[in-house]
Amino acid sequence: MKKQFIIAIAALGAMASCKKSSDFLDTSSTTTVLDEKAVFSDSARTMQFLNTVYNDVGFSFRKDRWDNHGNLDPATDDAEYTYSGGTQKAVILYAGTLSPVNFPFTDFWNTPYTSLRRVNLYLSKLPVTPLSAGLQKRTALEARFLRVWYYFHLVRAFGGVPLIGDKVYGNNDIINLPRNTFEECVDYMVKELDEIAPQLPAVNEYAEQDYGRATRGAAQALKSRILLYAASPLFNGGATTNDASLAKLVSYPTYDVSRWQKAADAALTVINSAAYSLVKDNTTAPGYGFYNVFLKRVNSEYIFAKLRSANKDMEWFYNPPTRGGNCYQWATHNLAEAFPMKNGKAITDATSGYDATNPFANRDPRFGYSIIYNGGLYYRSSTNNQQPVYTYVGAAQDGYGTKTTTGYYTSKMCDATTSAGGGANTERGWPLIRYAEILLNYAEAINETGHPELAYAKLAELRDRAGINAGGDNLYGMKANMTVAEMRAFIQNERRIELSFEEHRFWDARRWKIAMTVFNGYNKGLQITPVTGGYTYTLVNSIRLHNFRPEMYLFPIMQTEISKMPAMVQNPGW
Repeated sequence: MKKQFIIAIAALGAMASCKKSSDFLDTSSTTTVLDEKAVFSDSARTMQFLNTVYNDVGFSFRKDRWDNHGNLDPATDDAEYTYSGGTQKAVILYAGTLSPVNFPFTDFWNTPYTSLRRVNLYLSKLPVTPLSAGLQKRTALEARFLRVWYYFHLVRAFGGVPLIGDKVYGNNDIINLPRNTFEECVDYMVKELDEIAPQLPAVNEYAEQDYGRATRGAAQALKSRILLYAASPLFNGGATTNDASLAKLVSYPTYDVSRWQKAADAALTVINSAAYSLVKDNTTAPGYGFYNVFLKRVNSEYIFAKLRSANKDMEWFYNPPTRGGNCYQWATHNLAEAFPMKNGKAITDATSGYDATNPFANRDPRFGYSIIYNGGLYYRSSTNNQQPVYTYVGAAQDGYGTKTTTGYYTSKMCDATTSAGGGANTERGWPLIRYAEILLNYAEAINETGHPELAYAKLAELRDRAGINAGGDNLYGMKANMTVAEMRAFIQNERRIELSFEEHRFWDARRWKIAMTVFNGYNKGLQITPVTGGYTYTLVNSIRLHNFRPEMYLFPIMQTEISKMPAMVQNPGW
């Protein structure tokens, strides 16, 4: 029986040129149904089939992932969701009402396994395609990278999953696979990356039309992330079950500090390659490089990205009503108070200069590039210039209680020279892996080996780029001679603010096993009330209770999958 595949004919070219505005993964393209022979007997269609695997690399990152406006952010302490209906997927997640039966997040499982099947089919057909020998070899390496990419998404969500190797299952096959152990999954992914990384082109070795494909650096960076997760408390001997066989499925059986060293070494490989660097510009404005990196599809910091045509993705999702946005989620005060002052010191530090009566002044420049606060400037199309956004109680359209429930809006990855309500589209790629993460990976891992002193230099790079003052000691506000515990807390906070809204907070709090503390209860907002000569600031609870249960450190495997495959074992607590 011939199997049918829907392929976007309009995207037959390889990857989008870094200078063109068209999106090579535009899913709105006209489609047609072709069988295997028609696809793999044609070189353009063969390449397009591989591009369909690339198409979903950002499935978990996308801001409108669920119900056209939900994602992982509202399930964290960084964001509040606009909606509260009990059937909204984001609500089910932050309210903790999910179960093996009530698990509407099918893309956690189905999208990776669909992509894995596509990769294996591609690899099985590649030898008979009309592609040149060189192109066959290179795209096979790309496909294997993508296979690891999708396995990682499965493992971080569920723990050990069935490894299917190169098998291509047919429509009539009866599949009943047991789960591989967590260790087997990690070993498989790392082995694959170690084999393909030296053979993949470096980022500067691809032709312009192939920009965005998997590179040597992407493989090395993905290995860094995988090993960091594997070394973390959730997986490094962190199973919450007394069943030894089940424990092996969801974590390493026992803790081993050497796993942190492996993670540090993997990050250092990327750093020492000198293939990537932070986008830095403190001349235009302090921290401007941090802002600008998200507005360029091609830059020195992106290691792996989901390329997009020029658009208003982020503005449409985040902008306040006066800027024409849907403001589907609002930044929380929890996140706002995590940002230090421009001197790098925490706002809780008595020597930081923080003024509770003027809380937004002299903050880390990343604060203003990530969060819209009361009086913060943002482009308004009706006046064609920067105008204040007012979030105080009673402010028309954007005010506290009128729209925002936290006193803030989000601006991370938004272009402040345009808005959802008017202005030009923005060049954009979603940052799936960027160099800043690698620096943070190294700092975290090397600290956990007992060497916090080795983390300072990498953290200083980030804070320097952020526009934070170096200070007389060149520590950018960092305390000297931190202990491992002090450095751990510092890195976790730095990672939170540097990578906010880039799909890290949810996973980081889980792997650190702090989600029971930070994802339970009410998020915080800031109620700002006008008074003569200024404002008063009152800390308030968000209107929605968040609930994170211990078993939620790993997702349940959907009951439909358990029923289809009796060999599948459910995760602890479910």
